Amino acid sequence: MIEGAARIKQGQAREENMRLTVAEARALAERVMQHLGHDPAEASLIADHLIDCELRGLRYGGLARALSIVERLRRSGYRPQPIRIEKESAVSARLDGGDRLGYVVAHRATTIAIAKATSAGIAIVGANNTWYTGMLSYYAEMAAAEGLVTMIASNASPWVAPQGASEGRFGTNPICFGFPSAEEPVIWDIGTSAIIHAEVTLARRLGRELPEGVAFDAAGRPTRDPAAALAGAFAPWGGAKGSGLGIVVQMLGALAGSPFIPPDLAQFGFVIVAVRPDLLTSAEEYEAGVADYAKALRAARPLASDAPARMPFDRSRAERRRRLAEDAIEVEDAIHRTLVELCASRTG
Repeated sequence: MIEGAARIKQGQAREENMRLTVAEARALAERVMQHLGHDPAEASLIADHLIDCELRGLRYGGLARALSIVERLRRSGYRPQPIRIEKESAVSARLDGGDRLGYVVAHRATTIAIAKATSAGIAIVGANNTWYTGMLSYYAEMAAAEGLVTMIASNASPWVAPQGASEGRFGTNPICFGFPSAEEPVIWDIGTSAIIHAEVTLARRLGRELPEGVAFDAAGRPTRDPAAALAGAFAPWGGAKGSGLGIVVQMLGALAGSPFIPPDLAQFGFVIVAVRPDLLTSAEEYEAGVADYAKALRAARPLASDAPARMPFDRSRAERRRRLAEDAIEVEDAIHRTLVELCASRTG
């Protein structure tokens, strides 16, 4: 199995990393996706998402995620169908994702939402029957570049326990808001679990323990063992408040047509609401106001001199710029080697 091979090799060279240029990392991701049967356009789109994770320092969602995609396809007897529109109006659409990878489905939904909101001023688009939608901020950036405010949510399999319980009832359930600006857009994108599914999967793959207090085993006992956590449940982020937000996202995903409790890595729901600011105010004044507000927030008196206040997405943006300037992405040797071997094999 792919996951076993990665763990064995990591045990042989636990701290080794491969250093790739951004172009090399992107080319590897594209080769893997084409090897799995994606056409060149889809492979390029998926690779762009994975590499953006790497650039922003979210390594669990980068090339390591490609291995998780391979494992899901091999485990499920993958038979994807074309993405199709089930229901549509001038300001809305609902897509059946055809069990296709969420990066492709959510990108299509976002493109439709942008077109409808640009024309009508507001749009809501939902997509169901998909999985692994990735970073919602990726889609919020797309919309913000077109001058649109967005709210995006994506539900998932019941990996996370509600506050006060130890058994999963909702997904890691990210929610994201995006705001266009006269300078850099403001993007707030969070998961609603104490730890992300991809982080736990990568920890299992590399033989690393989880932090304290983020997961339960199948019997409901706290655990630091990632395999036990994957068989059990994760804790919610932010106590009762984060738990409530996760529940809200689960129901928003159902609005898109997903089951309220989707099966494992299947039938996720994705919802995007996009709004043109000039429905309510001057678009130019609003974008200028967002930029001015960001400056005011960053200028707030810090508690520590070496830790100034930040706007959401400042860290991700800075990490992306730094890695692009260095033209370097580090990948665990186990992950890199396994992906290269996959591309050299005859079957995906």
